[in-house]
Amino acid sequence: MPRTAKSKHINGKFLEIPKQFEYHLNHTLAEHKEHSTFLQKFLAISYSIRDLVAEKWLNTEEVILKRKDLRIVNYLSMEFLIGRLLYNNILNLQVEDEVKELLASYGLSLNEIAILEEDAALGNGGLGRLAACFLDSLATLGYLSFGYTIRYQYGLFKQEIENGFQKELPDDWQKNGYPWEFPKPEEAVTVKFFGRSESYIDEKGHLKFRWVDTYDVLAVPYDIYITGYNSDIVSVLRLWQPRAINEFNFAEFEKGNYEKALYEKNLAETLSKVLYPNDAFFQGRELRLKQEYFFVSAAIQDIIRRHKRRFGNDLSNLSQSEVIQLNDTHPTLAIPELMRILLDEEGYSWEEAWEIVKNTIAYTNHTVMPEALEKWEAPLLQNMLPRHYQIIEEINARFLKDVSEKFNGDLQKIINMSVFEEGNIKKVRMANLCSIASFSINGVSELHTEILKRTVLKDFYEMYPEKFNNKTNGVTQRRWLLECNPPLAKLITESIGDKWIVDLYELRKLEAFLDDSEFLEKLDQAKMWNKERLAKYVQDKLSVTLDPASLFDIQVKRIHEYKRQLLNILHIIHLYNEIKEGKHLKVPRTFIFAGKAAPGYRMAKLIIKLINSVADVVNNDPVVSKQLKVVFIPNYNVSAAQIIIPAANVSEQISTAGFEASGTGNMKFMLNGALTVGTLDGANVEMLEEVGAENIFIFGLKAEEIEEARRKGIYNPFGIYLENEKIRRVLDMIRNGYFNKDNPELFVDIYENLLYGKFAPMPDQYFVLADFEAYEQTHKKVEELFLNKAEWNKKSLLNIARSGKFSSDRTIEEYVRDIWKTKKV
Repeated sequence: MPRTAKSKHINGKFLEIPKQFEYHLNHTLAEHKEHSTFLQKFLAISYSIRDLVAEKWLNTEEVILKRKDLRIVNYLSMEFLIGRLLYNNILNLQVEDEVKELLASYGLSLNEIAILEEDAALGNGGLGRLAACFLDSLATLGYLSFGYTIRYQYGLFKQEIENGFQKELPDDWQKNGYPWEFPKPEEAVTVKFFGRSESYIDEKGHLKFRWVDTYDVLAVPYDIYITGYNSDIVSVLRLWQPRAINEFNFAEFEKGNYEKALYEKNLAETLSKVLYPNDAFFQGRELRLKQEYFFVSAAIQDIIRRHKRRFGNDLSNLSQSEVIQLNDTHPTLAIPELMRILLDEEGYSWEEAWEIVKNTIAYTNHTVMPEALEKWEAPLLQNMLPRHYQIIEEINARFLKDVSEKFNGDLQKIINMSVFEEGNIKKVRMANLCSIASFSINGVSELHTEILKRTVLKDFYEMYPEKFNNKTNGVTQRRWLLECNPPLAKLITESIGDKWIVDLYELRKLEAFLDDSEFLEKLDQAKMWNKERLAKYVQDKLSVTLDPASLFDIQVKRIHEYKRQLLNILHIIHLYNEIKEGKHLKVPRTFIFAGKAAPGYRMAKLIIKLINSVADVVNNDPVVSKQLKVVFIPNYNVSAAQIIIPAANVSEQISTAGFEASGTGNMKFMLNGALTVGTLDGANVEMLEEVGAENIFIFGLKAEEIEEARRKGIYNPFGIYLENEKIRRVLDMIRNGYFNKDNPELFVDIYENLLYGKFAPMPDQYFVLADFEAYEQTHKKVEELFLNKAEWNKKSLLNIARSGKFSSDRTIEEYVRDIWKTKKV
């Protein structure tokens, strides 16, 4: 891909990057180039690239206004994990050579400037990263799209490890300025809370409602333009910043009541301080609900305003011009909010409004975990959003009539499908509301969608089978191969050309090299380059020395019991015991963990401490550490993932079968040539279909076996503990404080949770001990294969070659074909 021009034509305009760079140093940052700091140079080059991106937006805006035949995709998500944008934009705009040449003239490399960018703290895990991949693919493929979320000030949190424990700090990602956003204060909208719903009779004699005596907040948009690869349009990520309407009470300030003077400002800005505030207490739950309504209300108002700009005031064709995809249940309040605006502000009848809503909104379910199937206390919702609560009640009453008719008054069906869950505290079930109002309901892997039909949304599937469809997740190869793995991307392009960058199925052509020893050697060298890069990263951050020749076995993801980091660490303790007994591992092993635990999730935080305690013992043992290393990398984010994932020999995808909706980390590892050790869960099932059983390490109980064991109550982990000497020894070491001699009782709760279900509905609820033996045997097979370098590299290449299905480009084309029904620009 030769790119030698020193300037770039965008929309017929001639933009010279060196000139723009000097202009921004001198005029935006008011600094001489001779005196400028690294940070100023980073900002200047970012502003120069941003100029090119802005031109793409101007083109996109023209298309939006002129091409009225195009339906715009609106992706509503609580999180977007976009990662760093400088290098990503440089690649997508194809100006890498120009930028490198410019920076070289200052004695700088692109890498040392790019790492100065802070990751935008707008997400946490797979949900947010998927949303970011989707915006990349939508722009690359040429579909008009907007993403909507909150402009979080401190994100989820910045994770530090102190004495082995997770410590949460604010993630102040905007502290040095953020060059990629465009504030749009003139497009602010008002979002209302609390108050009351008031009925009245209009001039035509119809009963109407209005929402009065509300507490109002401004929502100010900040736009980030997401570029596509070699594309003339951008996706728009619109972040909403809350602002008090009356920020400063001058009279109170003059009296010396300084806190009171800023009360309104502080109250409004609380809305955007953090992602997922702790919901273990009432104020936290109230804040979460306020956040969810705040961003969807702003988004719906924005969508309607854009529709009116394109088509005038008639909203009857809204579903032809706009489609709204709800990314999980967090944006569910978009449903009653759109109804409220249509009924109360635009004057549509209930039937007309409902017709518009149910043809505009689609729902993606992302999990079967109860915490993600949100249920809000009815009194909380009714108090905060009284008019919406009325609308939800009416939606439910009309829906239950239909249920009763279809199922002959089946009371159990009515109870299961109602939006309201009766009990001591009545609750509003968001997944039920989504299922009622959406024209499409999709899962995110074939297995997950089948589980939804069979269990979680079974009754809705019986009622609306035509709504259900599967859209297996994907990842963008632009970030997760081209950007994060330069030597592998270069090898692929030299061998098969560069079409794979926009069509990942092109990687199939790599199968021609399966028996090419020279190619396989280059593949091995690319992997070693990545392992050496990661080893340096770990040395710099943690002062732990890793051997790049050892087998890098990596599990990086949110820390949760169902993801079973615990199974991994129990196996590591077993390997430690074997070495202490004088056995030699056939292959030196390096186990790498990373991921955050929710601040209120005690068991997950204890697992982080256990990993770090085991690492301390293993890494400081002069005999063991020659064969075994354990590392926990703090503050896992997109930029860390881009260094960690390409270095993996083995990818750990070991969730309890039936609990992981899809996973996307598994796909990123596969694309970068790691071999997967995994259960038959989520997208692992489809990866198995693509690569064949001999090129992936599948182990453990199947989803239906676990479902049956849970249903019948026949699982007995204590029996396994008694029968399996290896497991017993490992658990006893944890129980007796072997890894934490200062506080020997510290890990007792892990032991008691596994054997007695101390903090769970049943002992070992995620079947860790049930799968231990199969997991251990699988690792022996991994070890054997790794000894055969040629065979390992062949399987690694096959994984890369067969990863075409797992591009987010394919996922987006399926959404377009089956759900969004739009066209390319």
